[in-house]
Amino acid sequence: MKRRNTLQRGSVRVLVFREGGTWYAAGLEFNIVETGSTPHEAMFLLFEALQGYLESAKKIKARPHILNQPVEAEYDEKWRDAIESRRKRDSVFFAGRVNVAKGLELVPA
Repeated sequence: MKRRNTLQRGSVRVLVFREGGTWYAAGLEFNIVETGSTPHEAMFLLFEALQGYLESAKKIKARPHILNQPVEAEYDEKWRDAIESRRKRDSVFFAGRVNVAKGLELVPA
């Protein structure tokens, strides 16, 4: 697998979706998933987790492989479907990227 993300640059695909009454926010390449009762809450918790993950990785000078983890097939398929269809589905609130180098700047796909 080609390493795209480093501690200085890269991006993480983000997917916010609903299953049942729970909203999930996933940072795909970091393999982090947060839950919330609203999509905004789930996304907020995910951003906090992503920021903490990056800060910890920088502090210990981690190798890039932890920033480029294998993505679960279910999430990868759901993200690709949301991006390719270009239409908002009831169960998907957001699908896009977060820029790692610019302090977790949101970049809709």
